[in-house]
Amino acid sequence: MYKYELIIYWNEEDQSYLVEVPELPGCMADGETYQKALANVETVISEWIETARIIGREIPQPKGKLAYA
Repeated sequence: MYKYELIIYWNEEDQSYLVEVPELPGCMADGETYQKALANVETVISEWIETARIIGREIPQPKGKLAYA
């Protein structure tokens, strides 16, 4: 649905998948399965964007793959 880059990894301590959205500060979700984590992050992205609109915060345009060192 959204075209933001997602970083997905397994968290051994929590026994769940974590998904971060680097272009949306503080936007992340988790799930017991890979698929559930992806579904949850779609919801969280929608909520992040809705909240940003309400408070007048700029909504970044998706940039695609980001470069990390």
